[in-house]
Amino acid sequence: MSDRRGVSCVSLRLRDWAALIAVGCWLASGWTVLAQERGVTPPKDTIFARKIMMGAIDTNMDAIETMLTPEGKLNLVDAQEHADTISIMLMAIPHMFPPSTNQWAPNVDRDPATDTSAAPDLWTNFADFYGRASEASKIALEAARAKGPEDFRARIHDLRTACDSCHALYQKND
Repeated sequence: MSDRRGVSCVSLRLRDWAALIAVGCWLASGWTVLAQERGVTPPKDTIFARKIMMGAIDTNMDAIETMLTPEGKLNLVDAQEHADTISIMLMAIPHMFPPSTNQWAPNVDRDPATDTSAAPDLWTNFADFYGRASEASKIALEAARAKGPEDFRARIHDLRTACDSCHALYQKND
């Protein structure tokens, strides 16, 4: 059976059902959003996001350090792009540590994706943490702008030192 435009009534019904289902899903998702406080990301989501960001920093650093090994082949342009990316991410990372994510507790089973490994001292000494991230970002930017391989190597050594010292102070590994 068809309507006057030659379109099957059955296909119209299927389209109507599909539209109804889509609208229903949209409305249901809206209730979930309304149930959350407006403008506030749940702490577990923020922790997950910053872990992804730190993982991306680590991946870029690994690529650089692999190029700098004795058996590695340094492609300065590629390495500088990695350093520039690290610099940008380090500028953003302190903003991913709102006080609501200060949730570390000893002797607890932690979900590696959504539970923090940030030490409570990070929030007590947030200005220091922020300054360290900013300084590391500047070092990475200097590496990205290095004039040659030796200058680049020196800046990456400084960057590794900056990252390791910050992790020693503000990361819990147990």
